[in-house]
Amino acid sequence: MKRNLIISIILFASLLYGQNIDFNKYFTDKTMRIDYFHIGDAKSELVTIDQIYQYGIWAGSLKNLIDNFNNGAYYYKIYDAASGKLIFSKGFDSYFKEYQTSDEASKGIKRTYQESAIIPYPLNKIRFVLEKRDKQNELKEVFSTVIDPADLYIHKDMVKDKDVKVYKQHYSGDPHKKVDVVILAEGYTAKEKQKFEKDLKRFTNLFLSQQPYKSNKDKFNIYGVYKPSMESGCDEPGANLYRNTVLNSTYYSLGSERYLLTEDNKTMRDLAANVPYDAIYIMVNNSRYGGGGIYNFYCTFISDNQYSDYIFLHEFGHSFGGLADEYYTSDVAYNDFYPAGLEPVEPNITRLLDKDNLKWKNLITPGIAIPTPWEKEKYDELDLAWQKNRREMNIKIAEMKRNKMPRKEIDDAQNEYNRIEKEHSGVIDKYLQSCKDYGKVGAFEGAGYSSKGMYRSMLDCIMFSKGSKPFCKVCADHLEKVIEHYTD
Repeated sequence: MKRNLIISIILFASLLYGQNIDFNKYFTDKTMRIDYFHIGDAKSELVTIDQIYQYGIWAGSLKNLIDNFNNGAYYYKIYDAASGKLIFSKGFDSYFKEYQTSDEASKGIKRTYQESAIIPYPLNKIRFVLEKRDKQNELKEVFSTVIDPADLYIHKDMVKDKDVKVYKQHYSGDPHKKVDVVILAEGYTAKEKQKFEKDLKRFTNLFLSQQPYKSNKDKFNIYGVYKPSMESGCDEPGANLYRNTVLNSTYYSLGSERYLLTEDNKTMRDLAANVPYDAIYIMVNNSRYGGGGIYNFYCTFISDNQYSDYIFLHEFGHSFGGLADEYYTSDVAYNDFYPAGLEPVEPNITRLLDKDNLKWKNLITPGIAIPTPWEKEKYDELDLAWQKNRREMNIKIAEMKRNKMPRKEIDDAQNEYNRIEKEHSGVIDKYLQSCKDYGKVGAFEGAGYSSKGMYRSMLDCIMFSKGSKPFCKVCADHLEKVIEHYTD
């Protein structure tokens, strides 16, 4: 009886921590990049392979090859073609999935997005499978193809770009046992190389000063990759401003004026491939508020805004940890991003469908009510008033730029916006800190872009509001687990 119990525990641990796949049996220490196109609208979806590459060493763990976080709208899964054994998997979100929730997609307008699967290079034929969550949040296959690693058409000619410079900004050791983060330069001209170096140092120091990264700094390698752009900054379509930059990043992604992304996945991947990487930052040389983060894809942030530090940390929470936005008053480009009646897969928000088995039940403050009442009405009044004001001010500034108003007038308007924004942020911080259950872990209504029916674990967190603040206990706990997955 005792022997059976021990076997059951071992089998459970194996399922939870990666099925003990023998890396050397199935892979060699190189990287395979599978580029594909993701095409469709709100109701249709088509995937087609573009190109496949072999390069560099494999940056990831040699031990934890199966992703058991059950996070992300999609998974790519790699099966040994001969035996049918699952040998690698990874959950992720995609730009295409976000597009599917947009107004354009709901009207049947089809668009094409580039995506990549990054896997250790297989020794033998594999079956590459994409799975997507259905309306019950169950993963179902949407694409499958067999890939032969000996195929003559796999690209093995990734020539080093002479204009690229690589920086080992913080190096702790073997990439297989570290989280390898690359920060890509975007919108830095040849004359701004020293600015990139200065910004790279500043944000690396910031990263390593924030928990839980600070206490795990010896588990990270942080690289900078610089390639000069022809012009500074990035595109700002709402102001009719367009810049010739390396990664073609742009505000107004999916119609949201502060959402800053790139659709040029191939160029981004080529640039990142100059180093081993698990996670990608794009550092945009600009001062206008903006950023974005997509789980296990990439994240963007701007270098010179008063909230650059916050954006830098917040967006990495999305792209590295798969953390959800906890705010709910801001404008977003999505419709029904979290379908009613389904528990979100992200670890830091919940619909509270089963309050006795809350995702973060081991961290709950003893004796706290679930759901947890809080002073929400006054908060909503304060923040919704600011959101209206913010929207109007941004529209005015964009119009001034379109109309080529004098630089001083634009700067004065932007400075006034920055002043009011900072003042409002201070008011919100003070208000939340005055709430009865500030600092406690419960289930507070308002999260994931929804005022009602969605809950977060603590009143405030870097995933909830702007400013210099920590991750909440639930977010920090999950990030620790992700770090361990890459470095164990």
